[in-house]
Amino acid sequence: MTNAVLYERDGHIATITYNRPEALNAINQELRDDLNACWETFRDDEEAWVAIVTGAGRAFSAGADLRGGARPVGATHWETPSFTSFESGMEIWKPTIAAVNGYCLGFALTLAAACDFVIASERAQFGFPEVRLGIPTIQGAVRMPGRVGWQNAMELLLIGERVDAQRAKEMGLCWKVVPHDDLMDEARALAERLCKSGPLAVRATKEVAWRGQQMAFTEAIRFGETMRKVAGAVEDAREGMAAAREKREPQWSGR
Repeated sequence: MTNAVLYERDGHIATITYNRPEALNAINQELRDDLNACWETFRDDEEAWVAIVTGAGRAFSAGADLRGGARPVGATHWETPSFTSFESGMEIWKPTIAAVNGYCLGFALTLAAACDFVIASERAQFGFPEVRLGIPTIQGAVRMPGRVGWQNAMELLLIGERVDAQRAKEMGLCWKVVPHDDLMDEARALAERLCKSGPLAVRATKEVAWRGQQMAFTEAIRFGETMRKVAGAVEDAREGMAAAREKREPQWSGR
């Protein structure tokens, strides 16, 4: 890894930071590689329970670096892996928070939409400018209708104009809009609230919520009940019940 993306963990909370502020955190190959490596680190670290992703400087990320720099793909798209990044479907069942501090455009908006929570600075702006360049938006087009509804998705995807934080909240894209200087404190406070829940129960619940949308109702319930049995057999489940009986805060171990 280089320093195009920074990864820090404080207790059970990881912070992933786009770190090309001089280029508005535009995504070149170096940043993309670092970002993927950071998400893999978060996914595989059993002590990391929640991730916050944000940007250095005055942008979350302005999207793809139009100056290029991406490696050519060494195979046809039929053989190229599709799920190598969080944006394109890497499965991470730990909670994720996007703390959007400024421009959040193109592929960066796809990442924000992949997060469980989006907290936006009052200065944030969101958009998919690809159609204004004659390029279709693909992963964003797959994610957005389910995230914000059809007409709001078409506003973002087909018009290609940026929307401000309040409009993004109206759409349902943002969970909360906060004063710019309070953004990271708000994201951290949410992460700490999430850490009060059993981490394995959280991951199981998130996976059931996601996969359940892809299944028929009966199959989703059957899958969920199986997950309940698996998650109910771990140490944290016993600790949670003991803490409730003893009227104390549980001490989660993630095991």
